[in-house]
Amino acid sequence: MLSLDEIESSARLVHTAMPPTAQYAWPLLARRAGCEVWVKHENHTPTGAFKVRGGVVYMDRLKRNRPETRGVVSATRGNHGQSIALAAARNGLSATIVVPHGNSVEKNAAMRAFGAELIEAGHDFDAAREVAMRLAGEGGLSMVPSFHRDLVAGVASYALELFHGAAALDTVYVPIGLGSGICGTIAVRDALGLATRIVGVVSTEAPAYALSFAAGKVVATNSADTMADGMAVRGPDAEALDVILKGAERIVQVSDAEIGAAMRAYYEDTHQLAEGAGAAALAALLQERDRFRGKRVGLILSGGNVDRPVYRRILEET
Repeated sequence: MLSLDEIESSARLVHTAMPPTAQYAWPLLARRAGCEVWVKHENHTPTGAFKVRGGVVYMDRLKRNRPETRGVVSATRGNHGQSIALAAARNGLSATIVVPHGNSVEKNAAMRAFGAELIEAGHDFDAAREVAMRLAGEGGLSMVPSFHRDLVAGVASYALELFHGAAALDTVYVPIGLGSGICGTIAVRDALGLATRIVGVVSTEAPAYALSFAAGKVVATNSADTMADGMAVRGPDAEALDVILKGAERIVQVSDAEIGAAMRAYYEDTHQLAEGAGAAALAALLQERDRFRGKRVGLILSGGNVDRPVYRRILEET
């Protein structure tokens, strides 16, 4: 999907907007999981999530290839929207972001702070995306998808940093929303010629990619009702699924209860804030811990943007 030259070029562009994030091996997580655990801290980006990397690359190429563009529109549950708002402002473009009703209050506030015009419409991400596509046609705005080759090229930079910083990983767990993160990780693994296994993670309440992986074709679901809003997707992207089918080892489903337990584990073992999707990789490792005794495993902590009332409730659970 991506050459090493393109990945490295995209990484250099990303690093004009942010430094590389850290990857650490945490001893208490290792004790909990029974293996060496390397965490890629995408909760430490300027937007608190990995998506910013893709936005920087996508918007730079959009501005160079279509200099007449004056504004963009996109749909999100929050992290993608922050990425687009930040990157649009860097390139002198307006950004209109559509979120579903009941979206994260704090993510909404962050998107507005980055300069986005926020519109609430639809009952979930897929419904909000339909509204965004209509607005693009009506307002002459450029529609920014949630999955695109340029977005993948940008987010692939975190995998490049991880594989250089934590060599010889047996397996890397990656949460799946629409798929840019796992596709970027697969692309870097392949470009570097590594043997690392890539495992996707979805919610049991939003299992479309797991169902599609098992069927070998796109399988949509009627709902995606999970606390891990970054994984709350009903309709898989066909291009992303093709990459995942060819490059992923398997897809693991984790429950909201397992995700909550992983969020607490991150806090207890590392004092790191992880949102639901950000904790999903750890939840999957803990579910499968018997596979990895004595091995080296990477986890993508994809973001830390969770509303305070939600996080407080999760921390208080046992």
